Amino acid sequence: MIWLQITANTGPAECCLAVTKALVQLGREAQKAGVTVSVVEQLDGPVGGTLRSVLVELDGEAVAVGSLAGRWSGSIQWICESPYRKLHKRKNWFLNGAAFAPPAVSTDCGEIRYEATRASGPGGQHVNKTDSAIRATHVASGLSVKVQTERSQHANKRLAGQLLLSKLGELAKSEEGKNKSERRMHHFQAERGNAGRVFVGMRFVEKTS
Repeated sequence: MIWLQITANTGPAECCLAVTKALVQLGREAQKAGVTVSVVEQLDGPVGGTLRSVLVELDGEAVAVGSLAGRWSGSIQWICESPYRKLHKRKNWFLNGAAFAPPAVSTDCGEIRYEATRASGPGGQHVNKTDSAIRATHVASGLSVKVQTERSQHANKRLAGQLLLSKLGELAKSEEGKNKSERRMHHFQAERGNAGRVFVGMRFVEKTS
């Protein structure tokens, strides 16, 4: 599974139209490759029917997904007269693609391991005399929490699970925040020129060398 962002960066409406056309072409290529394309988020362009950027999830067989993401990574050129500014001399519009790993942590967290342990710290005669405290560990990430607020092991297990899920949710939001920041920076770092793929005309036909 790979996330792929296609963006017009800070380009004009023509570049945003190219993003929309690229998304359609990506869908065609994905269908042929047996890859599923799901839109994760999108930012509309200045003209109806255009996109400033789109983030999609590519899912399928690893080799096919990696190959498709690679084909759409880097600078992409669209050669076409502007459909919005008839007298405009510019015919070369650029967009950019970049692949990202999806956030590694999800609240759909998978296996949680529970361990009974002795309570610690202040708490009177009950502390350190029974194994009522529970440590919950998220196996995939290693994140763990310990709960000893209740005298019942069952109650501590329930609370530990809830607390761990809450922590995982916070971590997921943090990771997604970093991921979004990375993608925002991509808008301003994208290369114009030296295109890996070139498309021509309103039908967005790929130019072959």
